[in-house]
Amino acid sequence: MINVIWLAFIIIGILVAGLTGNIEAVTDAAISNADTAVNLSLGLIGVMTLWLGIMKIAEEAGLVRALSRGLKPILKPLFPDVPTDHPAMGAIVMNLAANILGLGNAATPLGLKAMKELQEINPIKDTASNAMVTFLAINTSSVTLVASTVIAYRNSAGSANPTEIIGPTIVATLASTVAAVIAVKILQKMPAFRINENSETVQKITK
Repeated sequence: MINVIWLAFIIIGILVAGLTGNIEAVTDAAISNADTAVNLSLGLIGVMTLWLGIMKIAEEAGLVRALSRGLKPILKPLFPDVPTDHPAMGAIVMNLAANILGLGNAATPLGLKAMKELQEINPIKDTASNAMVTFLAINTSSVTLVASTVIAYRNSAGSANPTEIIGPTIVATLASTVAAVIAVKILQKMPAFRINENSETVQKITK
């Protein structure tokens, strides 16, 4: 679906540029921004290497594991259907801990693992469980305390104070996460979205 949307943007942009006589400007902008993308990517290498190195040290020092233990009491009420000692809970905790510390590259495989583990305990295999939807909503809200990637972008773009976004990031991530959790908890109780765990389909699957 995303590919279709982007293709539509490109086609519409070319058509509008052709009809308004600005096709040359579009071509120049495309070439110029392609060059900018390369320079920006190269500029990110140093900062991202520094952040990933710091986060790797924090991980080896046990900071990620300590954060994981701290998150468990908070996450249990959010995922009541997931046993505390199940691998899915561990993967969820590690994914959120990695996101909070700005370890985006580490968070992605952990998120995929969490979804795989949640699918294992999902009684209706062709329907996302409440736990899966809640986990996706929290991830979509982008739980982040140290936005290392954004800091790297700002530094590469020549920002005078690239770390000044940490405060607004914390406020924004708290607001978006609270909104995501409230929305998912309200919607999963509505008849249109509620999973009927007593349905004949579930009974057949769980036998």
